[in-house]
Amino acid sequence: MWIPSHSTWNQWGSEKYSVFSGVLSVPCDENGNYLPEGTPAPPRTQKKCDDWTPFDSELQFKVADFLYHREEMSQGNINYLLELWGLLLMKHGSSGPFESYKHIYDTIDAIEEGDAPWQCFKTSIDEIEKDAPNWKQQEYEIWYRDPEVVFDAAPYVESVKTDKDDKDGKQRWADFMSANYAWCHSDPVNNDGAMYVPIILGSDKTTVSVGTGDIEYHPLYLSIGTVHNSVHCAHRNAVVLIGFLAIPKDDCKYDNDLNFCRFKRQLYHSSISAILSTLRPAMKTPAVYRCPDGHFRHIIFDLGPFIADYPEQVMLAGILQNWCPRCTSLPTDIDSSGGPRTNMLTDTLIASFDTATLRDEYGIDPQIVPFTRDFPRADIHELISSDLLHQAIKGTFKDHLVTWVGEYLEAVYETAEANHIMDEIDRRLAAVPPFPELCRFKQGRCFKQWTGDDSKALMKIYLPAIHGLIPPEVVNAMLQSLDSALRQFHIYQEIFRVSGVRNGFSLPHQHSLRHITAVKKPWRCSSHFEALGQMLITNQRLDKLNAAQADYISRQMLPPKCQVPVVEDEDDDGGPTDERVLADVKLAQMKERKYPSELSSLAIHIREPRFPSLVHEFLCQQLDTSQDDASSFSADSDMSDDILEMISPISVFHSAVATFYALSDISGIHGMCRERIHSTPSWDCVFVVEDQEKPGFRGMSVVQVKLFFSFSYEGEEYPCVLVEWFKKVGRSPEEQTGMWVVKPEIDDRGNRLTSVVHIDTILRGAHLLPVFRKQLLPLRFRHIWSLDSFKSFFVNKYADHHVNEVAF
Repeated sequence: MWIPSHSTWNQWGSEKYSVFSGVLSVPCDENGNYLPEGTPAPPRTQKKCDDWTPFDSELQFKVADFLYHREEMSQGNINYLLELWGLLLMKHGSSGPFESYKHIYDTIDAIEEGDAPWQCFKTSIDEIEKDAPNWKQQEYEIWYRDPEVVFDAAPYVESVKTDKDDKDGKQRWADFMSANYAWCHSDPVNNDGAMYVPIILGSDKTTVSVGTGDIEYHPLYLSIGTVHNSVHCAHRNAVVLIGFLAIPKDDCKYDNDLNFCRFKRQLYHSSISAILSTLRPAMKTPAVYRCPDGHFRHIIFDLGPFIADYPEQVMLAGILQNWCPRCTSLPTDIDSSGGPRTNMLTDTLIASFDTATLRDEYGIDPQIVPFTRDFPRADIHELISSDLLHQAIKGTFKDHLVTWVGEYLEAVYETAEANHIMDEIDRRLAAVPPFPELCRFKQGRCFKQWTGDDSKALMKIYLPAIHGLIPPEVVNAMLQSLDSALRQFHIYQEIFRVSGVRNGFSLPHQHSLRHITAVKKPWRCSSHFEALGQMLITNQRLDKLNAAQADYISRQMLPPKCQVPVVEDEDDDGGPTDERVLADVKLAQMKERKYPSELSSLAIHIREPRFPSLVHEFLCQQLDTSQDDASSFSADSDMSDDILEMISPISVFHSAVATFYALSDISGIHGMCRERIHSTPSWDCVFVVEDQEKPGFRGMSVVQVKLFFSFSYEGEEYPCVLVEWFKKVGRSPEEQTGMWVVKPEIDDRGNRLTSVVHIDTILRGAHLLPVFRKQLLPLRFRHIWSLDSFKSFFVNKYADHHVNEVAF
């Protein structure tokens, strides 16, 4: 048995392998016969390189993909657009690419690639009493796609290669297959030459009708452990929707009915078991599947983590509410060191105690049989994995900490004063300067419908907003719960107990810590009447378009890096990119024409009289001029003018694009991300690298961009930035928030320290948050004034994952 190296995975397999126990999963033919080393992979299709079937041309495919996938245009609007298109081409004796929306839909349905049709099985209770409640009399439909067919139909995407091996010979936890789970589960399989592929599952009931909240679906998602993390972050179809589970409902009087609750739980487990049943044989005996490199290999499946929020973990583990699904800690003292739950322990307890004891003493519902009991080597208590969004972000942050802050203020202050402080927190949140990919809270945190994006954005800026308004212990509790989860949170939580907000801290949400594309968007595109069938068709068509695109890319009919040729948009704030660089900042493609190109005139235009001398000092530094020579140039205006007269006309740009490695964020397939840095209409802040030998922010400074410009001197191009500097306050991050504090740096004349730096010294954008202290904001304060209105600022290391890794 072998496990692939963490450095070599692509989407559904690997391109080269590291041998851990002496056996290598070698390519074979479709019948399982091993191939000689060096045998090329068989072609995936016999189609020619100009065959766009079922589309007539590249234009037809791109139009269909644009209207159905990218724009999600309504049927009526598609028909109207095609009618206009046809009228235009009719003058030339031609017609548009499609006749109507139905023509587009029929063509997409005819795509053979990615065809994993939806199926349905029905279930009901066999024997029911005469006056049985409605939930017993109903027949329940479970819609699903055969996961075995999904594997065969999964779109082939661009492979991932990386050569970042750990030179120290230490285990590096980078991807799922580099962690201990794969090591521990691969040995018991013991099938020589088989490729170990863990099945990762996830499900969560979601509401699609925001206004009424009465339309719910329960999707089931599937991925595999051999997917590289960069593919997940690049959103390259590494997670697929394989089922919609039934949601039994009845009158409110049955909500707490024990039999009804047990029925819902067991239906949930039985449905998942039935959906995954086609994979069960390949969990015992290796089966032959095709990998992304085109080769067939022997594969052995295994159940891997099941990602779920706490309520779903309760259903999965067959336990009672408020108990931990992974250990036996009591709900009244859930942070004690309870023993791990296992199948063996559960079987022993069920054999030893009655139902009442099992429920009261161990939190076990003995009548629930988890779906994992139907599969080899599977223990649901080991497989349960935390849902970061619902447990760490929504659970710990929003449901507990934000709520507790409000309750703390109400417990300590009079109602009017508590409301006044909460209003001040809202004004502070609204005053936060903008930052790419970070939504603004114009009204603070006073919004009724919290989304996951709202919670993630708010937690990045919440600490500075409450800083100075509530005791340090509360701020410490916020910081430690977010940074260290359970490790240090309880050190500072006592402030909530003393003030009477909470008497206990048994938090199952904390303790056990794609709806948009697959569920919510298809629902919005439906007629909302019996929408599930329409949603299934939408998902199937989207999968076919993705698979067709992947097929065209593999035959070099489309470029591999994007769906359509990308033209740089000056209004694009950035996002994932497939470009492969270590770190790079480039000026925008288009220069601005309304600025003077002569140095002194530009200085007047931007109201910076020191601009010519700053450019001169920069140029002297770039030319390695000695300090004495540079001083003499500055002192002798004639010599200074001579050097400045030799530079080319100046080009001015409103923005630059930074590209950097940010695997933890939403990124391209190589882990790359880009962001746009603006010099107008807002003056963004950036990190400038001063000393690469110093760790983190100690080797950097923050500057505010005033102007992007470039010029050439003696044939050399100089992309530059006019910046104002901030200086560090102290030699380490601020104790309560864990963030560095900076303040505007002032020169000897009492002006902001300003200079010109080369664009290569910029790492990426920086987000500064005002240090409000106890200062109250005016009622009509605007966020665009923040960087000019405060004496000091936090360097927001929570802006995104990459900043957190560099601004420590």
